[in-house]
Amino acid sequence: MSYKLKLDIFEGPLDLLLYLIKKDEINIYDIPIAKVTEQYLQYLELMKLLDLEIVGEFLVMAATLMQIKSKMLLPPDPSEVQEEEEIDPREDLVKRLLEYQKFKAVAQELRNKEMFRQDGFTRIVANPQQKPETPDEVYFEASLFDLISAFTKALKEVPKELFYEVIKDEFTVESKIHDILHQLLVFPELKLSALFESCKNKLEIVAAFLAILELIRIKEIIILQKNIFGEIEIFRNKENISPYAKRTPKTHHHTGD
Repeated sequence: MSYKLKLDIFEGPLDLLLYLIKKDEINIYDIPIAKVTEQYLQYLELMKLLDLEIVGEFLVMAATLMQIKSKMLLPPDPSEVQEEEEIDPREDLVKRLLEYQKFKAVAQELRNKEMFRQDGFTRIVANPQQKPETPDEVYFEASLFDLISAFTKALKEVPKELFYEVIKDEFTVESKIHDILHQLLVFPELKLSALFESCKNKLEIVAAFLAILELIRIKEIIILQKNIFGEIEIFRNKENISPYAKRTPKTHHHTGD
């Protein structure tokens, strides 16, 4: 596939580690490094498979995890004098994760205060009966890794016989972008699972996934969850006033094996 999307707008390697830790309800002070390393590498491989541009930090973290894993698997050297209390190879990583958690909490608190101040001003509503393009309920912003998890689940649920059929339809990322935006003109929100279920085969699922990432990147849509790790819902970003449909794409990107 020739479609490449930069990840600079998304989360970094520490976000992925925290996501895996929270998803599996792992004690951050006692990380099962072998399990987490395996899952981390699986996400990394999927990013490569999707031709997403992986920044060097992800690869550095992968090397760090592998190094910690090897240190924990190796038996102690009997020739070396053992200290009374050996240093846990995971200690530096845990410190980084805890510090990053605090940083994210502070950043979120600042965003919440900013939103609270914005809500203090009265907005003029052109049509009171018109439904807002973003939800009024309490939602969590879904992460890239939530999207990848949903994408992986969708691929697994595609019947195996479809993988061996001759694919006559050709799906482009641009066509899926316009399809998603058209659906959001008809419906206030879309469920990501329903979007994947409507796809005919693996190639269309890939095109739809890349279209979602591109629409997030250009701020045309927002992806939210009512619960952490819950169903992902897609909404049109009402703050973005420049419709993507009016833009003329320079090139057409096709999905393919």
